[in-house]
Amino acid sequence: MDKSIHDPLMLAEAAASSADRWRERDLAVLWHPCTQMREHPHTLPLLPIERGEGPWLVGRDGKRYLDAVSSWWVNLFGHAEPRIAAAIAQQASELQHVILAGCSHAPAVELAERLLAIAPREAGRAPFSKVFYADNGSAGVEVALKMAFHWFRNRGIEGRDKFIALEGGYHGETLGALAVGDIPLYRRVYAPLLTEAIFAPSPDAYLCEPGESAQARARRSAAALGELLERHAGEVCALILEPRLQCAGGMRMHDPLYLRLARELCDAHGVFLIADEIAVGFGRTGTLFASEQSGVAPDFLCLSKGLTGGSLPLAAVLTTEAVYEGFLDDSREKAFLHSHSYTGNPLACAAALATLGIFEQDRVIERNRQTAGAMARLSAPIGEHRHVADLRQAGMVVAFELTRDGDRHTPFDPASRVGLRAYRAALERGVLLRPLGDVLYWMPPYCLDDDALDLLARTTAEVIDIATREATA
Repeated sequence: MDKSIHDPLMLAEAAASSADRWRERDLAVLWHPCTQMREHPHTLPLLPIERGEGPWLVGRDGKRYLDAVSSWWVNLFGHAEPRIAAAIAQQASELQHVILAGCSHAPAVELAERLLAIAPREAGRAPFSKVFYADNGSAGVEVALKMAFHWFRNRGIEGRDKFIALEGGYHGETLGALAVGDIPLYRRVYAPLLTEAIFAPSPDAYLCEPGESAQARARRSAAALGELLERHAGEVCALILEPRLQCAGGMRMHDPLYLRLARELCDAHGVFLIADEIAVGFGRTGTLFASEQSGVAPDFLCLSKGLTGGSLPLAAVLTTEAVYEGFLDDSREKAFLHSHSYTGNPLACAAALATLGIFEQDRVIERNRQTAGAMARLSAPIGEHRHVADLRQAGMVVAFELTRDGDRHTPFDPASRVGLRAYRAALERGVLLRPLGDVLYWMPPYCLDDDALDLLARTTAEVIDIATREATA
């Protein structure tokens, strides 16, 4: 009998060898996103993942990793969620895809009905009434930007061709979405290709002056936004922002008051409000949609990521009857002719319907509030670390800002790669904790149990200690 079949050491060696061969195959043919490929495979470990199980990712070598970042913030209920998988399989046996121009199908209609029914509402304001589908978050943002601009043109109002966005914001990588983003690392090289946006001061509470509250910071930033709208009166078609939480900008959080004040300013100046809830929607910040915390309904609501529970790409842009009617005309030039081949894909819509069903069946928001309370308790001691300048939380998102001696004005030298050091140390301990610069954060799937939460907290504390000690040695 071949002893290797039962020898644990030999099995582990075989699995490791298989993983190494897979890395070689990968690097021979793949160009990975958001990656300096020169860092693979040594500086930045490459994980060959074979399958997912709840909040866990399982590598080809058998190693398990707690997915603390929900695989780029898309996974809500854990990997291989059987109800979503079953919905996709059932739909695949009936209709995989059909052109949505001139055709219709049940999943697209039913999903639109469900989204409109649960979307944020605001007293005295007409509710959302129409849904436009796209393939991903960036494409959804493009839809909203183009609709806002085009609406004014259809009304014969010239000159409304500028967008206001927030400093430190991020809305995607396509050229239109990138133009309203303010993260230099992503946009600087492409600046010659981008339209020129106007950037308003962020209400980011981390930027509060000594003694200033988050609400006071929100009011001060809103006042600056009002000045910009006055200065560019008649030029701006829309303001776009991420409610409550600027994710890619470093998980920077602000008081919900800001969105309320921004809504009032947009109304006063006849400007559309676009809420980018691609990352913050579907329960991430404590409510189903972050806009709810401000009691505000925007003119455009952009959704993606968690919309399908992390299973298939899909985006939805919700808007109002007033916007929709602005495109109704005998002229095709006044129609919104934007399209994608996979717009309203039935498989993705079926996955999204299953996702919404799980929210109802499992009372997800209520359960998330309990989990968020546990996350707050577990993160509090880590926030006392010498090199943690700020611990912040919005629902199911917790962030740790790492600086030298916890001084907000003394970041670590970028060459010390504190975030990368922490990332590598976390992988060694079985946790995928991908940083944003020197900001570590938790944005896990909603299915974490107490043991997984304890592992996440224990690992975070350890790797912060390791990474900052190495950087200050």
